[in-house]
Amino acid sequence: MHLSPPPSGRRILLAAAVAAATALGATGPVAAEPSTTDTADRQQQYAAAADQYGVPQSVLLGVSYLESRWDTHPGQPSTSGGYGPMHLTDAEQVASTPSSSHVDENEDPRGDDSRPLTLDPAVAAAPSGDVLPQASLQTVDAAAALTGIPVETLRTDAAANIRGGAALLASYQKDLGGPVGADSDPAAWYGAVARYSGADTEDAAAAFADEVYDQIGQGAARTTDDGQRVTLAATAVTPDESGLHKLGLRRAERPDGLECPVRLACEWIPAPYGKYGPGAGDYGNYDLANRPAQQKIEYIIIHDTEGYFGPSVKLVQTVTYLGWHYTLRSVDGYVAQHIKAKDVGWHAGNWYVNAKSIGIEHEGFAGHGTWYTEAMYRASAKLVRHLALRFQIPLDRQHILGHDNVPGTTAGNVAGMHWDPGPYWDWSHYFDLMKAPFQGTATPHTGLVTIDPDYATNQPAFYGCNQQPPGVPKPTPPAAPCPLRGSSSVILRTAPSVDAPLVNDLGLRPNGTPDTMYISDHGARASAGQTYALAGVQGDWTAIWYLGQKAWFYNPASAPTAKWAEGFVVTPKPGKATIPVYGRAYPERAAYPAGVPYQTISPLQYKFPAGQRYAVGGVLPGEYYRAVTFDGSAPGDWTVIRGENKYVQVQFGHRVMFVNLDDVEIQPASVGAPA
Repeated sequence: MHLSPPPSGRRILLAAAVAAATALGATGPVAAEPSTTDTADRQQQYAAAADQYGVPQSVLLGVSYLESRWDTHPGQPSTSGGYGPMHLTDAEQVASTPSSSHVDENEDPRGDDSRPLTLDPAVAAAPSGDVLPQASLQTVDAAAALTGIPVETLRTDAAANIRGGAALLASYQKDLGGPVGADSDPAAWYGAVARYSGADTEDAAAAFADEVYDQIGQGAARTTDDGQRVTLAATAVTPDESGLHKLGLRRAERPDGLECPVRLACEWIPAPYGKYGPGAGDYGNYDLANRPAQQKIEYIIIHDTEGYFGPSVKLVQTVTYLGWHYTLRSVDGYVAQHIKAKDVGWHAGNWYVNAKSIGIEHEGFAGHGTWYTEAMYRASAKLVRHLALRFQIPLDRQHILGHDNVPGTTAGNVAGMHWDPGPYWDWSHYFDLMKAPFQGTATPHTGLVTIDPDYATNQPAFYGCNQQPPGVPKPTPPAAPCPLRGSSSVILRTAPSVDAPLVNDLGLRPNGTPDTMYISDHGARASAGQTYALAGVQGDWTAIWYLGQKAWFYNPASAPTAKWAEGFVVTPKPGKATIPVYGRAYPERAAYPAGVPYQTISPLQYKFPAGQRYAVGGVLPGEYYRAVTFDGSAPGDWTVIRGENKYVQVQFGHRVMFVNLDDVEIQPASVGAPA
């Protein structure tokens, strides 16, 4: 999706920002002072900005924590165009960021080869909409007008960025008629904090402010991405919420039956279930079902939109497009629900997974080097935890999957599967927020290892963030290096050496050549929270079984990138030299009633040889949800077809896959583990 404001946009917005700053009580731009980056630590920078602009330190620190966790992301914007620890937004600057269509060429997001879904490329392109971002997405200009600091400095200098955020908060407080001063009561700043969220609905602004005040009550202490130690002392505050209603924000529609936790800012914006042509199958953009009564929901799939929130929501409202259950906005964590959990969305590119999952889209880009806001991480974590508890979905990486962990349905479509939310999604922090942290209570003798690098310091040297062609990456110069930044991914090599080639993913490179560090080339990566069967240890290197081969990653005891785990593995039954691996767990032919076409059980191109072991993610029935007409008129429509065969979900590569239970033995991972 490509959003491009007119050349005069910044001049218009800057003039508006100056006028707004004057209206908010500023007497004119404050003379810019030299940066304090080199003369004070980050804690002192927050204290100095709070004192200069009359903001309680706890409020300034709390707001910054909810935007960025005090990280600087030097010079790199968030997925909503925010910069620095205070997330000063400059959406006009990033509006020309290249973005792909949500659906790649020849991709079938429904993932059912019995009724392929072909989308018109013109429909998949970004719909027209407002080209100028709303004021909340252009706060860097207002901060520049209030402080006199150049926009570029506000984007790139942490101390200046903090001062800009403090100036904005103070201006919002003055506009509301509240007390200003570093020693003023933090409780009186609720309205200003709510406005800082950038939300356009009252409940979203309140949800952001509530999170800030919750954080002030809990306190926090962490080391930032540039090595600065920052602390927010825990302080009990009961905020005065009266200022919220002075902001003049609309109240979101929250009808009965909305499937969101109570304190989450959530609105019903339905995807259409409607006909668009004469055929029985000419309808969009999801399927009616009766889950979980009819079929258990096993998975929650984490996506990113590869575009901005507004256009993405317009796409899901298009009857000829595809559908997912929720979309989250980056700037404030606002949630839009589009499809009820009982119904099946078309989002994961694998019909078996679609039929057993809920799809959640997050405003953002998998490979632009941008970062996801803390506000969105928190909203998403609350939503996923709520859904997982409601539908009894385990909070682990075998059931909370990225789109990049969903397998292709057949060998032919493995290469075209999506790879979002990408290597910059912070899985470890995400699970911490869900109160399901990755544990490391086992030993090397228990036979499993859970990937969990330190996100901030784990910075693989990816390239190609400036170009993201669909399908198998075929970069052409110049494929620029991506910004060095934190990542959840560890890199897998053919031998325990940094000079060894990366492992090969036959689904991406059938000729057997090594995978690459190209940003979308995920075939030689393991991601935080994924658990693999241990294949060996040599010095600072650990090997796992991965796509039919040993894959080595750097895992020194002094700075481990994984945790020892325990559980179960599968191995081929004695006498089987190799067994097939599948991308879907469909029933056998005999299970299909008369009139319902058999869905082929088609193996993928990978092999599972004897002597290898793969971590178990669960045992599943062979199932196929039959839904091919708008009104359920086809034979067997709106029913779940179940067979006698069962499957074991395994962590076979970067993506999960399935093996037939009849082909394998399940045993504790400690049995036969490498010495």
